[in-house]
Amino acid sequence: MDIQERLELLKRNTQEIVTEEELKKLLKEKKQPSVYLGTAVTGRPHVGYFMWVLKLADFLKAGFKVKLLLADIHGALDNCPWDLLENRYKYYSIVIPAMFEAVGADIKNFEIIKGSEFQLKKEYMFDVLKMSTMASVHDCHKASSDVVKQSESPKLSGLIYPIMQALDEEYLGVDVQYGGLDQRKILMFAREHLPKLGYKNRVEFMTPMIPGLTEGGKMSASDKSSKIDLLDSEKEIRKKLNSAYCPEGEIENNGVLAFCKYILFTIKQDKEEDFLIERPEKWGGNLVYKTYKELENDYATKKLHPMDLKQSLAKEINSLLDPIRKKLESKQDLIKKAYSE
Repeated sequence: MDIQERLELLKRNTQEIVTEEELKKLLKEKKQPSVYLGTAVTGRPHVGYFMWVLKLADFLKAGFKVKLLLADIHGALDNCPWDLLENRYKYYSIVIPAMFEAVGADIKNFEIIKGSEFQLKKEYMFDVLKMSTMASVHDCHKASSDVVKQSESPKLSGLIYPIMQALDEEYLGVDVQYGGLDQRKILMFAREHLPKLGYKNRVEFMTPMIPGLTEGGKMSASDKSSKIDLLDSEKEIRKKLNSAYCPEGEIENNGVLAFCKYILFTIKQDKEEDFLIERPEKWGGNLVYKTYKELENDYATKKLHPMDLKQSLAKEINSLLDPIRKKLESKQDLIKKAYSE
């Protein structure tokens, strides 16, 4: 795979790269660059996480070393109870690799890192304090506003969060940080403030947010009706999709279509498979789609009905999640400890 092919793979399903020229330079100059994504161990992972699992799989294919930061301390800074952190870290450390396996990713150059293993060291904490003397309250609040849970009486922890995330780039020794578009303010905070400590800027990489299954907003672990949990049963998945916001003929803010576009068809493309919509002959018979664009066109012109799409998508999601559910069957005690609600 040459540099242009690697670049095109990385740009697939990507919203913004700051900057693309820096990324090109990195690909030319470094044999094996490194990228990290951080996820706070808060709510239970859901199918929206496949967005970044698939993009990290692209980085792996493009010859990157991939580091996944399971950010336990960040979880606490975002209101996860301290006594649940360890069990939630253990849950994430099992379920996320299972997601990579479910999409067929080669993870020999993939590494999981626990945040507290390096974030409590003297040098790191000194840099946290040092950056706190350079970053204003306004800058820290702005950076964290789309990521940290907001309240009428905000905690100081929300202001520490972006400082630590910026420093993670340096202490993980990576060339690229990747996150969803909701991370943009924090990623730009890192580019602004790391040089003040004498550290280099990294390439900042963002993919779109997938709308939730309810009208408005993103797929969120804190809103059960907006997302499909990785451990939801087949019956639960069908029920959630059947009631999902998916107006006939409407493309914008349609979480069902967005999942098809960014996740289902990415998996299908990599496996060189088509998406089959099963319909009775009286309604026109089966439909077969090789690309998302074909499906979107039929949906927009109302040749494809929402219920037919939902029922076929439910089968695809159940097939994708089945090996993950099986892997977690013996972990019920851990799940209860991590998520007692």
